[in-house]
Amino acid sequence: MIVEPMKGKALITGASSGIGLELAKLFAADGYDLVLVARRRERLDALRREVTERHRVRCDVIPSDLASPGAAEGIVRQLDGASGGVDVLVNNAGFGALGPFAAMDAEAARRMIQVNVAALTDLTRLLLPGMVARRRGRILNVASTAGFAPGPLMAVYYATKAYVISLSEALTEELRGSGVTVTVLCPGPTRTEFQAVANMGTARLFRLPGVMDAAPVALAGYRGLMAGKRMVVPGWTNLVLPLAIRFSPRALVARVSRLLQERVRG
Repeated sequence: MIVEPMKGKALITGASSGIGLELAKLFAADGYDLVLVARRRERLDALRREVTERHRVRCDVIPSDLASPGAAEGIVRQLDGASGGVDVLVNNAGFGALGPFAAMDAEAARRMIQVNVAALTDLTRLLLPGMVARRRGRILNVASTAGFAPGPLMAVYYATKAYVISLSEALTEELRGSGVTVTVLCPGPTRTEFQAVANMGTARLFRLPGVMDAAPVALAGYRGLMAGKRMVVPGWTNLVLPLAIRFSPRALVARVSRLLQERVRG
């Protein structure tokens, strides 16, 4: 499928680092105005200076903690005063945490679900009607190959990414013929701040071959979004994962998944 390039305004969450930051640079280089959302204002301001000086696009920043209930509504209220609607929504913000579910802090679990699921759902629900009315728009939801499998020792995180994949695929069908496309990006292990936040620096998963940097993951997602693809799984080693999971016993998939989350010494 070839979709005509579309310029306009792109809203990107989790834009202060990693995949979100690299996506912001790609949109700016292609001439999109930006609305950048993340918790850390100083990083957003630095990125704004970089893209406006280099690409001469408009860039607004909205510091917001998506773990706070009502954050999505607050972001949209700030958008209401800006000229024009959002043409592209990138739901990139998300985080994980390593450890057994029984020992997980209740507030940490709630915050993860709020960021990875609720805020993504709310922003999509609030901005999608305008896209449908204009008959043009794109949505990129950043999930993970984690969403294809159960994830012992990261049970909540894996479950949230399964939700993102399911929601994205359902919306793709709902919006067929509407002029709005939905793409779900499913990276495998990627070198970002995610490992440190999730306390996964010594996990086996990040010692495997095929771990990618954020820039090529973002580029794959950007190209897939612009082509109107339903799903993008960057990296040849990650492409075989959904197929392998489909034809493997679920109990075996869970055991292997747990093995990959466990820490190794050295």
